[in-house]
Amino acid sequence: MTRRHKQDLARILVAGVLLVGAVLTPEAWGLWRLPIFLIPYFVVGWDVLWEAVCNIAHGEIFDENFLMCVATLGALVLGEYAEAVGVMLFYQVGELFQSMAVNKSRRSIAQLMDIRPDSAHVLRKGKEVTVDPDEVQVGETLVVRPGERIALDGVVVEGGSSLDTAALTGESVPREVEEGQEVSSGCVNLTGLLHIEVTRPFGQSTVARILELVENAAAKKAKAEHFITRFARVYTPAVVLGAAALAILGGLITGQWGEWVRRALIFLVISCPCALVISIPMAFFGGIGGASRQGVLVKGGNYLELLAKTKTVVFDKTGTLTQGKFAVEELHPVQAGEEEPLLRWAALAESHSNHPIAQSLRAAWEGDVKAHTVTDVMEIPGRGVSAQVDGVSVWAGNAKFMKEQGLNPSQHVSVDTVVHVAAQGKYLGYVLIADQVKAHAADTIARLKAQGVRTVMLTGDTQAVGEDMAHRLGLDEVHAQLLPQDKVERLEQLLEQKPQDSVLAYVGDGVNDAPVLSRADVGIAMGGMGSDAAIEAADVVLMDDDPAKLLTAMAIARKCRAIVIQNIVFALGVKGLFLLMGAFGVATMWEAVFADVGVAVIAILNASRMLYHKKSV
Repeated sequence: MTRRHKQDLARILVAGVLLVGAVLTPEAWGLWRLPIFLIPYFVVGWDVLWEAVCNIAHGEIFDENFLMCVATLGALVLGEYAEAVGVMLFYQVGELFQSMAVNKSRRSIAQLMDIRPDSAHVLRKGKEVTVDPDEVQVGETLVVRPGERIALDGVVVEGGSSLDTAALTGESVPREVEEGQEVSSGCVNLTGLLHIEVTRPFGQSTVARILELVENAAAKKAKAEHFITRFARVYTPAVVLGAAALAILGGLITGQWGEWVRRALIFLVISCPCALVISIPMAFFGGIGGASRQGVLVKGGNYLELLAKTKTVVFDKTGTLTQGKFAVEELHPVQAGEEEPLLRWAALAESHSNHPIAQSLRAAWEGDVKAHTVTDVMEIPGRGVSAQVDGVSVWAGNAKFMKEQGLNPSQHVSVDTVVHVAAQGKYLGYVLIADQVKAHAADTIARLKAQGVRTVMLTGDTQAVGEDMAHRLGLDEVHAQLLPQDKVERLEQLLEQKPQDSVLAYVGDGVNDAPVLSRADVGIAMGGMGSDAAIEAADVVLMDDDPAKLLTAMAIARKCRAIVIQNIVFALGVKGLFLLMGAFGVATMWEAVFADVGVAVIAILNASRMLYHKKSV
């Protein structure tokens, strides 16, 4: 509880005690009882009265403060002293609960904003100095001790450690890093001392991008929020006129002016739309915050609303459904049991190449290249490589290259990359190399399809590779051999084919995905290894590159939408019922306050559930 909340609580308690004392005063005191009741009335309600006066002075007449003032002052005029003070007291109790609930949600969001480091330790001229992260230049070396937060993005140049990445990705399992690996700002170093070479200035770092996205998210309202704002502007003046008409017409017809004025005042208190005006934006605000805590950054409530209606998801392949890294899948030697020599000759022949295929061969072999002599290396574009390895002539490349050496390579039907290997004029077999499918990709596709979502893949790979990947992952549809401009054209066709009033989302990570991300109803980018252009163009960012986080984002969006609908139906339903009761004289002022403040508190508590969404994966 904040200091302001404690002060408000003390004021409510004091006013409550004074109200009890006023109620106990004898009826015989007559008009002298009014000043006694005015003391607790002004103690508990002075801020409401002052706010109403200030708003009227600024031309903002029809708000909840105005409605409460008219209703309670009217009750005082009618001689309902205890009701007037009690209603104001109950209203302030409800306002206190509302404020505490909203403050709790803001604190939860603020925990995310706490990832910004206050300082950074940098090596300059051999000495360690502490500076503001904004002052660190690209190329400088950070020193990060255990327990400290990494200030800027970079590459580990010395040391190894475990990193707590929960603030960025929502994952509780520490990530192990060593020399040569990239690390993101905002992570907490858990164990060893790290020296990190800075690769981005602070303004472009992961932390800065996250803070900017979350801070700006509130500016992009969902349709439901815009509807409630417009609704309140029309609704509140309408009910004020309705209350006036109720008092005048009822009084003219029955002649009981006091009774109908009382009903009109009750009608005003019931009609206040604060339950919707506060709870709907809070639901979206809580949804954005809850998603951020799980490593999903949503750039606005409007995108959260769109995600809830997504019925078509289009994926890029490389870097989105696959890791974008080649790895050895299978070894097929001519002679059984000769897998190790086959891989060794291939890795050594490719030892001087930086091509991803060469790197995958060396990574699979894990041998010491320096222990061997590799000379006369010759790369033949579109064919392969030849080299002298420990005095032995070795060839590694495609089938055409093998045939040019007078060899007869094995026939195969795989769509994966194939490296044929020969040594000393003898064909040894072939190695299958393929891009690795991400761990949760197939499960994500299966769960989307189970929810009735159509899944499509757009890729620049060959038709054979695209169809093979689609079959492995269980995708509904695949379109291959697409250039960036072709992807946009194909997406346009998919947008025309989607069901009416449904949403199409595109998930990608590369620079070439930026135009498609912008064109989709909702663009979703991989934030860990995704390009800056893709993240900038996207509406939603998955911070750890895990496609399963898409399920989390959609689940949060659907829960948020359900809560918004619940609050709208509940608030309008209860208010509609009580408005009828007030018009027919059944509802008292106390019930009117419940229909206003009570409904608002319940709606806000319901909206606050968005902060505690359970993980989907």
